[in-house]
Amino acid sequence: MIEINKDQLIEKIKLVNTSEELEAVKQEIFGKSGAVANEMKKMATIPNDQKKEFGQVMNEIRTALQESFDQKRNDIETALLNEKLKSEKLDLSLTSPDVKKSGKLHPLNKVIEEINEIFSSLGFSFAEGPHVDFDKYNFEALNIPPHHPARQEQDTFYLSNGHLLRTQTSNVQIREMLKHGAPIKIFAPGRVFRVDNDATHVPMFHQVEGLWIDEKGKVTMQDLLSVLKTFLKEFFEIDDPQIRVRQHDFPFTEPSVEVDVFYNGDWMELLGCGMTHPKVLENAGVDSSKYSGFAFGTGIDRIAMVKYGIKDLRKFFETDAKWLEYYGFDPEDNSNNQNGLS
Repeated sequence: MIEINKDQLIEKIKLVNTSEELEAVKQEIFGKSGAVANEMKKMATIPNDQKKEFGQVMNEIRTALQESFDQKRNDIETALLNEKLKSEKLDLSLTSPDVKKSGKLHPLNKVIEEINEIFSSLGFSFAEGPHVDFDKYNFEALNIPPHHPARQEQDTFYLSNGHLLRTQTSNVQIREMLKHGAPIKIFAPGRVFRVDNDATHVPMFHQVEGLWIDEKGKVTMQDLLSVLKTFLKEFFEIDDPQIRVRQHDFPFTEPSVEVDVFYNGDWMELLGCGMTHPKVLENAGVDSSKYSGFAFGTGIDRIAMVKYGIKDLRKFFETDAKWLEYYGFDPEDNSNNQNGLS
């Protein structure tokens, strides 16, 4: 009944040597006019009681032929790959391409490292606090009541359940005094958040806060200015930094001043500072009749922009590899000099 010779066709497949020959045999066996298709045409003339058996036998034949075909195709491909590997040689004497050993240190990371080193050398201890905090620590304890203009000026990100994204690192002052009391001498660099975005403002930026509280009379305004001048000397590499002090009004210090520094031929507004307000000390559990001291704060991004001639604050937070290649630092270089800048 079935005239197709399975063994003969399998033998024909085995004798094939190339992919082209295998494709020709494939058409001869499985093509529209191939041996299998022609045999299956008999189904229409076979009696109904024999069709099932015929179909089963043909399926077995087709499966056996397909397995033989797949095996031959795999053998040919393997042989071709082996020939290719034999003809290719790996010259281990060739030098490797010039690949950079490492990436660049971001200017902000570099500046924060410098700040940490400077204030640590002055006897300040590193401190940090949460980015998400309560109004109590970010405003209220710092003598900033609910209707104070400073709250509107800082455009706060308010969250649910009384939480907010801190607008300043001053929350660390309160938490550290509540935890450790006085005397205390800390600096606190970190991220802060405000609703703003232009060339000199972004929603997330960096500040560093300083606080020195001791027995009354031991820490004065002169000590504050001395610390700031030392920081300016080390950070901007100025032998004798010139500063000027302007009276200001901060709710958390009394008296309060703003400090400018003369740098690159011009006066630059640098930071706000002053003697810590007695109410702030009391809110943090420190007896203001026995202790006093000073606090200061400045924008890390701002002083980095000035030192390295960066005009747009937003560039700090863009993933621009070319920008980082120019403004970044060699991680293994401990000097303060940047590529192409000083």
